[in-house]
Amino acid sequence: MTCTVLLELHLKEECVDQIKAGFKGMFPDTRAYDGCIDIYATQDQDTPTTIIAVEKWETRQHYEKYLAWREERGDLDAVGEMLSEPPSIRYFDHLDA
Repeated sequence: MTCTVLLELHLKEECVDQIKAGFKGMFPDTRAYDGCIDIYATQDQDTPTTIIAVEKWETRQHYEKYLAWREERGDLDAVGEMLSEPPSIRYFDHLDA
């Protein structure tokens, strides 16, 4: 069963453009990673320092393996320095409706 992952980031105001540019470099590798079906980012219209990455993975385990890879590379530390609060990661199952 596929898994939708919502990664919510609350950024420091001065880091918004930097993270958007960073996503352009990171997302091609994410899309090519085993188990990734799709990823895109959205920015809150009312609070532009809030960005949500919407990701679709074959399984939660695929995402967790990917996240560990990003951590090993130091990518999470780099993103963490741009945040005003800890990120939120939520996992959702698709419903047949």
